[in-house]
Amino acid sequence: MSNQPTLYTSLSPALIHLYDLNNTVVVVIDVFRATSTIAAALYNGAQYIIPVDSVPKAIEISKSVKGIAAGERDGKLADGLSHGNSPMEYKRDFIEDQVLVLTTTNGTRLLHMALEQGADDIVTGSFPNLSSVCNYLIAQGKNVVLACAGWKDKFNLEDTLFAGAVISQVKAHFSIHCDSSFMAEYMYQHNKHDLLGFAKQLTHYHRLVDRFGYIDDIAFCLQENVADVLPLYREGRLIRQE
Repeated sequence: MSNQPTLYTSLSPALIHLYDLNNTVVVVIDVFRATSTIAAALYNGAQYIIPVDSVPKAIEISKSVKGIAAGERDGKLADGLSHGNSPMEYKRDFIEDQVLVLTTTNGTRLLHMALEQGADDIVTGSFPNLSSVCNYLIAQGKNVVLACAGWKDKFNLEDTLFAGAVISQVKAHFSIHCDSSFMAEYMYQHNKHDLLGFAKQLTHYHRLVDRFGYIDDIAFCLQENVADVLPLYREGRLIRQE
């Protein structure tokens, strides 16, 4: 049906400028770990999250809102921040009613790139909140760009894998003529029964597990619907859709 909205998958922030983001839902995807952490924090009762693109800005803003400055650079806790980018850190007894100010190497940077390109409808997606993302995309009935954060502008498989999970659930509602979307769905369909086993081949898995031991993080980030909320970007904040 030609009157259906379109869906495209951008495999890297370096490619996002190729897509028209006006009147489009942009799904920012950073599975390991920013968007999984965002879902976990909001699911566990965070008031809201302020995504920022630099560590000094995270520290400055957290002081002004009496929030928690958190984030990472190159996979490890960033200097000057008290908390990292692990979804396991943000349990309810810690994060409930708190404001989280988050900066990450890839995900929060991509969100700001999308804003600069005119995006006005941004949500964040990860396996823990897969169903909420899919339901939102179908309900909005707008064009969609699934924006993969990758790693420092390079392609990565885990973000593309999540794009494929979304496509497999929503494709009946969209017109999809996009090779990266076809690839993403094919990869997800062939690996969906053992995402963790598949992930053990990935470069970012080894970066996080071999160097830092974040195996629990990875397992959480690949579990579907364990923090099933929809983070919506509104006026500088990621809030939970009610």
